[in-house]
Amino acid sequence: MNDQNTATIIDRPSFFIRHSFILFIIISIIISFIVVVVSMIMYNSSGAAQLDLSRPGYVDVRSQVVVNEGDFQSYSSTGAINKDSINDFKSLYDKQAQKVKAADAFGGDPLSSDALGIGTLQDN
Repeated sequence: MNDQNTATIIDRPSFFIRHSFILFIIISIIISFIVVVVSMIMYNSSGAAQLDLSRPGYVDVRSQVVVNEGDFQSYSSTGAINKDSINDFKSLYDKQAQKVKAADAFGGDPLSSDALGIGTLQDN
């Protein structure tokens, strides 16, 4: 065998292997863009965009919103922590937990306004 006639073939890595990290970043950005576009289409077509009062176009309407929490009593985020405050929190928590446990998640309509405790809006 003649060493001078033997040619060594060196395989160059393919384009995808050489630039795999850059391709990964580009594909990730494209997938993120597609997900954002689909979510914005769903946001607008579902009607949630019309309910979102935090949008700048609804500044003048925010004052007309009627806040009715029903029988929900919120717990104060400030104050001393002692046995009385812990007992108050536990009683409020247990009351809300009973409502959640009473809802039939596998029933007819677990997301109805009655099941969620939202109630219906009444015209003024």
